[in-house]
Amino acid sequence: MKKANTPYLYTNIRAICGAKSLSIAELERSAGLGNGVVRKWDAASPTLRSVIAVADCLGVTVDELIGCAKK
Repeated sequence: MKKANTPYLYTNIRAICGAKSLSIAELERSAGLGNGVVRKWDAASPTLRSVIAVADCLGVTVDELIGCAKK
């Protein structure tokens, strides 16, 4: 199986969670995801539905989450 082509996704999520004093586990619960799902995204491709749920919980756009937003 090929490694996910989203190298910044998990890194960005960790940074945003850190800035909001939110743990990855709390984020997963809030987004309605299973335990450990987000942590696996550094090695596996997430579903779009899951990425949208995480972005909504963090109050950012999907583009910001994956590092494509223009600054």
